[in-house]
Amino acid sequence: MTNRKRTVVSVQSHVAYGHVGNASAVFPLQRLGFEVWPVHTCQLSCRIGYPDVRGEAFTAEHVGDIVDGLAAAGHLGRAAGLVSGYLGRAEIGGAILRAVKALHAGDGTGIYLCDPVMGDDDAHGQGRLYAAADIPDFMRAHLVPQADVIAPNRFELHLLTGLPVTTVAEAVTAARAALRLGPRLVVGTSMPLPDRGEIGCLAVTEEAAWLVRTPRLSPPAPIHGTGDAFAALLLGCLLNGESPPQALSHAMSALYAVIDLTLSLGEIEPQLVAAQDLLPTPPHLFVPEAV
Repeated sequence: MTNRKRTVVSVQSHVAYGHVGNASAVFPLQRLGFEVWPVHTCQLSCRIGYPDVRGEAFTAEHVGDIVDGLAAAGHLGRAAGLVSGYLGRAEIGGAILRAVKALHAGDGTGIYLCDPVMGDDDAHGQGRLYAAADIPDFMRAHLVPQADVIAPNRFELHLLTGLPVTTVAEAVTAARAALRLGPRLVVGTSMPLPDRGEIGCLAVTEEAAWLVRTPRLSPPAPIHGTGDAFAALLLGCLLNGESPPQALSHAMSALYAVIDLTLSLGEIEPQLVAAQDLLPTPPHLFVPEAV
């Protein structure tokens, strides 16, 4: 029987070509030593943005059947963790809520990490919503309260709390507001820093807050799927017993190494396989600082 402590359920979109959703999250978790049970909310030939995208978004009933089948067989109750990402439609969230209930009905140690994928900042730093209009309310009212950890980007943290997130201090305040929704750890990505040559990632609990800074890499075109990989790395690090600042440092350092290698190879899709040895052991650890 599979070791409960080494299994993760990942409920996300999936593509045949490229690395977004489960195609970005599953492999990093496997390289950190986890058996992964992926549940796809859609299956496309490639991500939106490429020409001639084919495939389909699955119905809430389809996703629910997969989740309910895993629960009925007892698999969800013995998983160590669950990560969810892009939903597509709010109805799919009902299946995730059932999965979380089954996860937490185990021995009580299962960790649910919700990546509240809703939107992002554009090239001019202006937030844009690309999820369905009903997703933010659903995240705020249902998924976030059931999460142990959430990993919003700057814009998503603002959407969840309604608070400004233009400085590190504001981000900590907004993260503490998000903690009051239910999670015990908020990890904010793409945090604004005074030095525009750097980018920050913030981990906040009720007791403390830590910031990891990395140089800002500037790809010629956006590299998609990095947020999905980061959420997976973060969950894997936490499940491996790393403290919040250690997990933040490890996940950010590994992701930086992936992006740096991807750019050096002249690619636009994250080169996860080429960087696989850098995931468990990043070549450079960016040190978390208390804020």
